[in-house]
Amino acid sequence: MTGKALSDVNKNLLILHFTVFIWGFTGILGALISIGAVQMVWYRVMIASITLFVYFKISGLNLKVSTTQFLQFFFTGAIVALHWILFFGAIKASTVSVTLVCLSSFTLFTAILEPLIKKTALQAGDIFIGLVIILGIYLIFKFESHYTTGIILGLSAAGAASLFSIINSNFAKKSDARVIGFYELSGAFFWITVYRLLDKSLLQESFNLSVSDWIYLVVLGTICTALAYIAGVSVMRTLSAFRVALISNLEPVYGIILAFIFFGQRETMSAGFYMGSALILAAVFLYPVYKRRRGIA
Repeated sequence: MTGKALSDVNKNLLILHFTVFIWGFTGILGALISIGAVQMVWYRVMIASITLFVYFKISGLNLKVSTTQFLQFFFTGAIVALHWILFFGAIKASTVSVTLVCLSSFTLFTAILEPLIKKTALQAGDIFIGLVIILGIYLIFKFESHYTTGIILGLSAAGAASLFSIINSNFAKKSDARVIGFYELSGAFFWITVYRLLDKSLLQESFNLSVSDWIYLVVLGTICTALAYIAGVSVMRTLSAFRVALISNLEPVYGIILAFIFFGQRETMSAGFYMGSALILAAVFLYPVYKRRRGIA
């Protein structure tokens, strides 16, 4: 590897770590913003869609896609919206730490759903990793039963995230990932808007939020969504899928550390929670290593 190539890799590693750190900070913002999950995600995707649209217009990127692709991306946006609503709902119903650890079960859902969707054989290693994660989830349920609603929402958010990631893995083979992201975020905004019109909450929207809520929402929509998305895509050019997967698994670690810094005792859990978390995180970190040794990543 030449000096320039090595420099590019190191630069993109820093960008990826920063991006994952921002993802971890998303949970903190979800706890700080005072409005409900549906309303919060509506503002988030609206701000992110506008930001990306401005970015694409300035960069001159061609957003033209076929009608079929547009509909595929737009409808996938509904799953993206559902994931974020469940994610922020879990934070409101429990804590940032509980939600982020539950979100780590993304690996379990992927191990189960991907072979079903792509019609491939379920591997023994996938089953073992899945069983370890299930054991970790059981311990969290047992020792943090007062957060049952948050845990269920967090696990559901992980399932939704796994589903749209598997779908996107197929889209990414044929389309620019940035274009996919723009139409999916726009789709998410559309579907949440439809939902809010049906339940009449949007008709009562005053936009009279506190200054702090507006600041947090702008940070959430621009830096934590639009900027993080562009940065996350850009590193794929020089980093292997294995490195990206391994570093991305630091999201709950960064998030839990930030939660302790911001919320202190509120994020303190039982010993059983940390035992369960350790099992889940160990499985999550081992998964890409296992995949690489099998020549998959």
